[in-house]
Amino acid sequence: MTVRGVLGILLMIGLTGCATNSTKQVSLPLQSAWFNNDLVYYVTTDVSDQDMAKEMGANYVPRLRDAIPNYPKPPRQKTVLERVYGFPNGEQRNIFPSAPTPVGYQSTDTAYSPLWLMYWVKWVNPDEAYELKSEEALLDAEAKGLVNIERTNVVVNCPIVPSPYVSH
Repeated sequence: MTVRGVLGILLMIGLTGCATNSTKQVSLPLQSAWFNNDLVYYVTTDVSDQDMAKEMGANYVPRLRDAIPNYPKPPRQKTVLERVYGFPNGEQRNIFPSAPTPVGYQSTDTAYSPLWLMYWVKWVNPDEAYELKSEEALLDAEAKGLVNIERTNVVVNCPIVPSPYVSH
């Protein structure tokens, strides 16, 4: 083989190597939820319930249930799970009790985790439903007897991501 041929092969290998180092991307459905009266955005990658995973286009990961602590747990015992409040009848967006603040590597929120234990919220009288935009508003509605909150054994991996509507 000539020097020119060897150089050609090396150049092709080099270019191919560069191509494999390029940034690859995937597309995931972007969802929005409430956190302290502000919209936050998230993606759902994994769900411990097969029907819900199918509905959300996510991976079915039953092992996520292993993150659920034994109940009752001491109130101050922290786990990797946070609550997420969902509305099974689709009345409104989910409510997150924490979010990375700010979103990204400079976050100072030590309570945030992308693993959520699903709590279903149901209005006692659906005709009296209104938009709840924070955990505080939700717990206030529960104290007034307007909603019932039920813990499930469904764990979801839903990382909060930067807003697509804000320049970063």
